[in-house]
Amino acid sequence: MRRVAFAVMAVLLGAGLSAGLGACAMRDPYVATPATTTSGNWKIEKQTDRITGVPVPSAMLIVDNASNSFADYAKAASMQLTCFDGKPMVRFAFEFKVGTDPNSTLGYRFDDKPGHDNIAARFLQEYRTVVIEDRAAVTTFVNELATSNTLVIRIRSLAAGRTTAEFKLDGAPAALEAAFAGCPLTPLAPPPETKKKKRAAKA
Repeated sequence: MRRVAFAVMAVLLGAGLSAGLGACAMRDPYVATPATTTSGNWKIEKQTDRITGVPVPSAMLIVDNASNSFADYAKAASMQLTCFDGKPMVRFAFEFKVGTDPNSTLGYRFDDKPGHDNIAARFLQEYRTVVIEDRAAVTTFVNELATSNTLVIRIRSLAAGRTTAEFKLDGAPAALEAAFAGCPLTPLAPPPETKKKKRAAKA
């Protein structure tokens, strides 16, 4: 009888453990299956942030033509437009290492417009992601993106060779509006002059 009891307990414990593991496998939809809508080639996130109650500010474009000196085949890469900590940001992510801050540079060109080389950008520690977060650099990038069809980026790195990727920008206006709704890139208006300042100017 004791053996039977132990066997039953073992089965019950195993079932409980399996149920627990199954419960652990269920991730919150906020991180597992973000709701998106499409605008041309862009995926615009419509997931609501559980803390702020507003849509997550993000628009992403994914391509499969990213090439690197040390990669035998082209791989996927993404460009993301977003607000992070109230600041506008452009983020590029790759499936291979592209460089580090001390020895890498980022350049880009829209259509047949003049290119921009060695722009203000930061390479993250895993060496596969680079972000443009300087407000002036983001503003320049976004202003050109809004009126362009194609973007080519190029990274040069002493450690990771050369990397290129090309993005078709169909649907960009809606992506820009959604991504930067919470941190618009329009310059702030100068504060109005006080009466004292106006009098001083007249004097």
